[in-house]
Amino acid sequence: MHKALTIAGSDSGGGAGIQADLKTFMAHGVYGASAITAITVQNTLGVRDFEMLAPRLVVGQIEAVLDDIGADAIKTGMLGSTEVVEAVVETLSGYKISNLVVDPVMVAQSGDPLLAKDAVDAIRERLLPLALLITPNLPEAGVLLNRPVEQKQDMFDAARDLHDLGPRFVLLKGGHLPDAIVDVLYDGVSFHTLRSPRIPTRHTHGTGCTYASAITALLARSVPMEQAVSQAHNYVLEAIRHAEAIGKGVGPVHHLWRGLPQQV
Repeated sequence: MHKALTIAGSDSGGGAGIQADLKTFMAHGVYGASAITAITVQNTLGVRDFEMLAPRLVVGQIEAVLDDIGADAIKTGMLGSTEVVEAVVETLSGYKISNLVVDPVMVAQSGDPLLAKDAVDAIRERLLPLALLITPNLPEAGVLLNRPVEQKQDMFDAARDLHDLGPRFVLLKGGHLPDAIVDVLYDGVSFHTLRSPRIPTRHTHGTGCTYASAITALLARSVPMEQAVSQAHNYVLEAIRHAEAIGKGVGPVHHLWRGLPQQV
């Protein structure tokens, strides 16, 4: 059985974070394990509060999973603090991890901050070089590069510069573009663009987590990167299209829109 590990925060509303990752792993027939970095108090209306776990507890969870169950791919999401970022880097450096997907979560969809400002340098300098793939959206790319990344024409230079920070692949997500959505995948040599229509819905909570975890699950199943990104892109598009009206605010996407796989 293929296995994946997510290292991220818990979303009490179930639409993003650890909960979204595990649902997405299941939807792709991959066994999911988790290492929780933070407890968030949130629902579809926003994040009310959160508390980081001690780095030793994050490390302990990662080691407990990898020493026993193992993982064919690992995804990081909300890491929250410099101390947790550095603890995760030190721990993962001790294992042979070839499929590491880094989703540099900085702000919740509601606009609430989920990453300390002083942790950005640790992500940029220590975590990104370990990554097979990073999946920033435009605002996250802007923070990592210390410049605005707001238009489609900005994306290609930004992808090149993000690649120079160390990851083998960069997926720059264009969900914040003003019109049609364009994502850019860059491997250091060539670009691959993925386009999708903007679906008129408010139920988009957890799209970033879901996208990255779908790619992680497919990499765990040995799907090549370009194909994994394309399949994950289509999966998220349909998860948005099939989203149901849950909550009073920005509701979650439908992670199990195509039902459970025959083998989990």
